[in-house]
Amino acid sequence: MSEAPATVVSLHRQLGLTDDEYARIEEILGRKPNHAELAMYSVMWSEHCSYKSSKIYLRTLPSEGPQVLIGPGEGAGIVEVDGVAVALRIESHNHPSFIEPVQGAETGIGGIVRDILSMGARPIALLDPLRFGPLPVEDTVEPATAERNRFLVEGVVTGISTYGNCIGVPTVGGEVVFDPCYSGNPLVNVMCIGVAPVERIMLARAHGPGNVVLLLGSKTGRDGIGGVSVLASSAFEEGSETKRPSVQVGDPFTEKLLIEACLELIERGVVVGIQDLGGAGICCATSESAANAGTGMRIHLENVPRRERGMEPFEILTSESQERMLVIVTPEDEEEALATCRRWGLGASVIGQVTASGRLEVFEDGVCVADVPAASLGDGPVYYRPVERPHEAPPVPDTDVAPPEDLRRAVLALAGDPSLCSKRWVWEQYDHQVMLGTVTGPGADAAVLRLPGARKRIAVTADANGRWCAADPYLGTCHAVAEAARNLSVVGAEPIAVTNCLNFGNPERADVMWAFSESVRGLGDACTALGTPVTGGNVSFYNETAGRSIDPTPVVGMVGVVADAGPPGTGFRGAGHLIVLLGETLPELAGSEFLRIVHRRQGGLPSLDLAREAALGRVVRGAIARSLLSSAHDCSEGGLALALTESCLAGGLGAAVTPEDGLPVHVWLFSETAGRVLASVEPHRLPALRALAAAEGVPVSFLGTVGGDALRIGSEADIPVAVLRDVYDNALPAAMRHA
Repeated sequence: MSEAPATVVSLHRQLGLTDDEYARIEEILGRKPNHAELAMYSVMWSEHCSYKSSKIYLRTLPSEGPQVLIGPGEGAGIVEVDGVAVALRIESHNHPSFIEPVQGAETGIGGIVRDILSMGARPIALLDPLRFGPLPVEDTVEPATAERNRFLVEGVVTGISTYGNCIGVPTVGGEVVFDPCYSGNPLVNVMCIGVAPVERIMLARAHGPGNVVLLLGSKTGRDGIGGVSVLASSAFEEGSETKRPSVQVGDPFTEKLLIEACLELIERGVVVGIQDLGGAGICCATSESAANAGTGMRIHLENVPRRERGMEPFEILTSESQERMLVIVTPEDEEEALATCRRWGLGASVIGQVTASGRLEVFEDGVCVADVPAASLGDGPVYYRPVERPHEAPPVPDTDVAPPEDLRRAVLALAGDPSLCSKRWVWEQYDHQVMLGTVTGPGADAAVLRLPGARKRIAVTADANGRWCAADPYLGTCHAVAEAARNLSVVGAEPIAVTNCLNFGNPERADVMWAFSESVRGLGDACTALGTPVTGGNVSFYNETAGRSIDPTPVVGMVGVVADAGPPGTGFRGAGHLIVLLGETLPELAGSEFLRIVHRRQGGLPSLDLAREAALGRVVRGAIARSLLSSAHDCSEGGLALALTESCLAGGLGAAVTPEDGLPVHVWLFSETAGRVLASVEPHRLPALRALAAAEGVPVSFLGTVGGDALRIGSEADIPVAVLRDVYDNALPAAMRHA
């Protein structure tokens, strides 16, 4: 064994290990670890890989359901839809995207695609929930900060479009939100959906001592070394750009070859086990696949193809160079596997063998450079971090919110806000029709996709509200789950499963851990109430810069099964159709976008009744299945004002609505009460809709009629559709052009 005892003790803190963790490593090994072994434990016991601060909470989440085939703990969750296995997973690439936005976003896409591929599934869709600091149009933001935010937006969108378009996987949805809390730490979350025959689901299992370990894909370099410990498991400080070398470099064309070669190998039946090389690289893939199977592995580093000279063993083991997969095959199938890779023009090398030792033994040129129990790398510490509820500011009473001086101007202010306006500027850069499986793409409440080999279709969405979770992490997370379910319901889909990306600040802070624990509690309660088990996800801690944390931002990715009837669409479709609201508007403006944009105040969030949410979903899905609705649109951020605007613009028709008696006009228009859907119906179908809703106890309110060329709100406002379109469509492009 090559030892460096004089430097090891000083190294462990530099690598992010605590003194107690170092002592535990010595206890496991019965000796001092050498440099390579210490590096291996540092990445595998990092927050990103080990979930050491979060696993005690994640274990409480509901994970079983009638359609769940594989739950948390694997590369992706899998649910069964009409005899087809649907894989779903969401990940974060926040810190790399802040340092190098193009490559950070590109490799985020590449990594989530390989997570899906590692389950034996073909990736068929991507969603990208994104959050940035304010753009230059906002006069409260320092010009330098705003320009930096614009640079990040351009880079991230370029990275997503470049990588996704090149590998031929459509980007069908997501979010783009702007808020000051993300100026020093943008959130780049990436979600992927994949499909496979149920009988061909793969797992990361290195079964069979004597089987061959293959490394497929790109050569290994120094990019990404320490990414999971340097970038994803520590807070940012001023000058974080010095961490740029830790950002991985993507190659989408190699990724495409890797996808096709791996799927062919799986189809040929030669794959025993498969795992992607993401965080912690070879170290993670080899140790996890061996530990999962109860076996060991002997790796020969001299056989690892490299693109740089003089790489140390710890660099080869922990490099996070992209576009690589670990594949286990039998000796009899070795040549067929290598020949398949050659046909695809893809690099492939034999780097080791499966053993029965239970240990990960690493050699270079015949010299043992690391020898550790394979399971110990994945069996990291478990922390019960201090939890303390922060002091809360008193909520803002709704009665203190004055009506706007000009209702028309207030509606246009919401329609032109960068977080609420059209994101066409973003999604037009994405290919969302490649593979020809997209039924409903970006711009809708949820994307609808065809499933190859199945009659049924699926719908997918991703939702979060960091402002609300900052006010109340429990209720805010419940709202995110409820909104995701509504978004699926309005396209006719029954929600069946959730994946999540929990973005939080420094877990060593008691207030952050309180918010995290409350958010997980809310996620569990809401998913239980709405029947959407959690199939897996990701935790992203240390999202803070110079001591300032982001708002708690749990992103909820949800999948649903679409009924036989097609989605009615968001837009009003026929003059004379009746506009109705399913659900009840309460006299509350807490947490509303109106409060933030018009009054520049924060505070509180609306109430939520999960039982009523479930009932609303049943009514909407039932109405769509019976073809009762001409349009359906979730009423959430921006309230009725934004929902009416978007339905007018999507259908190219105006509307005349009358405010509800008993509520001030601005409360009726801007309240963000949960559990509401804006819909339009043909007049003769309204009685059937009312009867369906009454059976579930869901109120139905008549608002007005479709028609004309303007949105008319009683006698208070008359806004031409052309004006709405100009403001709504051009706000983001104008902000991105701002100098």
